[in-house]
Amino acid sequence: MLQYKIDHETLTYGRKVEGPRPEDLVHAHSQLVRRVAWQVHSRMSTAIEVEDLIQIGMVALIEAARTFEDRGIAFGSYAAIRVRGAMIDELRRDARMARAGMARRRELAAVRGRLENRLMRKASDAEMAKEMNLTGEGYHVMVASTQAAKQESIDDVYSDHDPFFADTEASADIKLETAEERLVLARCISELSEREGMILQLYFVEELNLDEIGEIINVGAARVCQIKKSALEKLRTRLSTFDIAPEVC
Repeated sequence: MLQYKIDHETLTYGRKVEGPRPEDLVHAHSQLVRRVAWQVHSRMSTAIEVEDLIQIGMVALIEAARTFEDRGIAFGSYAAIRVRGAMIDELRRDARMARAGMARRRELAAVRGRLENRLMRKASDAEMAKEMNLTGEGYHVMVASTQAAKQESIDDVYSDHDPFFADTEASADIKLETAEERLVLARCISELSEREGMILQLYFVEELNLDEIGEIINVGAARVCQIKKSALEKLRTRLSTFDIAPEVC
């Protein structure tokens, strides 16, 4: 297992040091990483080892401590979101199987464990199928659906005639229109208060839920919902003065 040496120079590189030192924040919240890692691992135990999650979380914690600025946000809440996000991002990057496939794999493992404990020997495919009330063919289809996707070279599968590889990029005029809409939207968002802008950023861009946003800005989820609704109403009113499609807001 990789070990990370934490030193003051590394953590404070490019950062003005104010308040608690970054290395102190890391040491004080290292148990938070383990707690989050076990929470994530409990739902994705077949996809990654918990020690790997801890290492990913430690990297995220170090980066969070190095870049943290005290603006009334508790570092523990901020770090927990950054650590969990890093772990989930890594799982998404490495995922080769749909959630349904993972669930079926866990189901098969549980059934096999119970059956073999009862039989006191390895269970055959026919016995597994019977235990799960499946036909032999149905059982093999289920087993196949739990296998990770096969990775193939693009050179082996590419074809100029395959619609899968068709160019779906938007035309130049659509790109220009979209860019103009984004500029107008950005201008309208800049007219909101700092808190309203932060909530919209965390909700729509960072994809945090209301409870997580509430932890960051130290208010309840209901209040976050109220502020978000008010901000969106302001945006809709402001955008109505421009020739912008309603779905932009």
